[in-house]
Amino acid sequence: MCLAIPGKLTEITTDANGVRMGKANFGGIIKQVCLEYTPEVGMGDYVLVHVGFALSKVDEEEAARTYKALEQMQQLGELETPDVPDAHDAFSETGNEAAA
Repeated sequence: MCLAIPGKLTEITTDANGVRMGKANFGGIIKQVCLEYTPEVGMGDYVLVHVGFALSKVDEEEAARTYKALEQMQQLGELETPDVPDAHDAFSETGNEAAA
């Protein structure tokens, strides 16, 4: 299921291409988000974010309710970055070590 997750904007910048970007705090996890679809938002605002794009501004109470509901439904997994094994370890596990 695809859901928008509320986050609080902690930083707003413009990238080298002129795209308005920001950093949003999602319950302690900071992610970079695109703010091009929400030109009205500012520092400290709450935004609903889907696949890295802020889609709309919400008030703090709505953000808290939404985050809590998503947490209860265990739908906050997209915030987590999967563990990626060290390339050397993954290669060694296959038994295909290259000759040095």
